[in-house]
Amino acid sequence: MALQNGSSEYHINLPKIKFTQLFIDGQFVHAVSGKTFETIDPRNGEVIAKIAEGDKDDIDLAVKAARHAFDNGPWPRFPPSERRRMMLKFADLIDQNMEELAALDSLDAGKLYSFGKLVEIPNAAEKLRYYAGAADKIHGSTLKMSGQLHGYTLREPIGVVGLIIPWNFPSQMFTMKVGPALAAGCTMVVKPAEQTPLSALFLAHLAKLAGIPDGVLNVVTGYGHSAGAAISSHMDIDKVSFTGSTEVGRLVMQAAAASNLKPVTLELGGKSPFIIFDDVDVDKVADLALRAITYNKGEICVAGTRVFVQEGIYDAFVVKLLEKVESWVVGDPFDPNVHQGPQVDEKQYNKILSYIEIGKKEGATLLTGGKPAANKGYYIEPTIFADVTDDMTIAKEEIFGPVMSLMKFKSVEEAIKRGNATKYGLAAGVMTNDLNIANTVSRSIRAGIVWINCYFAFSDTLPYGGYKMSGFGRDMGMESLESYLQTKSVAMPIHNSPWL
Repeated sequence: MALQNGSSEYHINLPKIKFTQLFIDGQFVHAVSGKTFETIDPRNGEVIAKIAEGDKDDIDLAVKAARHAFDNGPWPRFPPSERRRMMLKFADLIDQNMEELAALDSLDAGKLYSFGKLVEIPNAAEKLRYYAGAADKIHGSTLKMSGQLHGYTLREPIGVVGLIIPWNFPSQMFTMKVGPALAAGCTMVVKPAEQTPLSALFLAHLAKLAGIPDGVLNVVTGYGHSAGAAISSHMDIDKVSFTGSTEVGRLVMQAAAASNLKPVTLELGGKSPFIIFDDVDVDKVADLALRAITYNKGEICVAGTRVFVQEGIYDAFVVKLLEKVESWVVGDPFDPNVHQGPQVDEKQYNKILSYIEIGKKEGATLLTGGKPAANKGYYIEPTIFADVTDDMTIAKEEIFGPVMSLMKFKSVEEAIKRGNATKYGLAAGVMTNDLNIANTVSRSIRAGIVWINCYFAFSDTLPYGGYKMSGFGRDMGMESLESYLQTKSVAMPIHNSPWL
């Protein structure tokens, strides 16, 4: 495989870091404690900037601002068309600043700059537009009741919400959660991952420019064990939406239950099966399988990490897959010819390398990769293991890196059984030209999203979430908007009712 410099000729002016403070009640402010933490460039391990380290005291201030904005401010009381107008302006400002946002996510998370500029940041803007279009379409029902009663329902914003976003898709996850909350009329406190705070602070600035009232959108940067925990346990937050690991999701749920019994939406880990039947084009599917594990350096919870290949094409598939890896370029994410940038930080980098060592020790056959891809920075080669069994650690635990486990199967029934043999249930891929197989497997796999002859096929209209220990609730689609609304039932007697 090609490593590091995919191109010797590329130039980019790195953005100046403009916002490093907390954003509370429409202003950038220092943390109450005065503490800061360093955000690190994964390309070289160097410090990008020092960021305000918010904790419980800062969350309290942000919640107070959000509560005042909800109880007394205009946002929940605006005509829905006014919320829509401001959200559309917010989206336009994201488009106008897409290069800077893409660069911030590349600096902070090692994400590909060219892909961010062309796809991820425009998608972040489109999420706001999708929910802006729904803001004036929230309505209840009129009901005919027995006993000469008239009833109707009101759909009301749930209140102040806490939004805890992960580090792998900082800008997209921000608008994925903020969009429906804004459309519903909620106010919010956003806690970005400590690894990737830069784009969230920039987006808060754009929200202010778009005219979103002070206190509606607050951003508190800091650590999960302090700022994140304070959101989950806060008595004046009405809902929490969290995306991250299953382990932390448990803590969020426990804290929510122990505090004010606030509802939670949890999108957690995954160990997705990528099932390839023997009637497919091996060349095309090998390319898709490689991208299913290397997209975003494997730092995506729906990565196709467990690749099941039917025995009739297994050998041919392995040959094609290794051919594809040879031309895969790992290097600086600002280089337009690079396919894969660095892992997000040193901790994740070491975790992935440790899983690779475990795979070797447990008897899996390392076909390619398995090593750091550079002397500096957190780069790892795409890694493929064969002869993996279902009970091996690399087949059971979420690695969150570019590590593929190859396994052979015989029948449809075996593929379904082994595909479901995981505590997770976030996503699955089914590669076949047989409609009967496609229908059978997609109905039998216990996962929140199943892709047939495609992978990473996302849309703002398509609900996204998990089964089993991959969480519950849905992001995206109208299902997400519903989770930020309460239903209030109203009943009254009508003329000549015995109630009168």
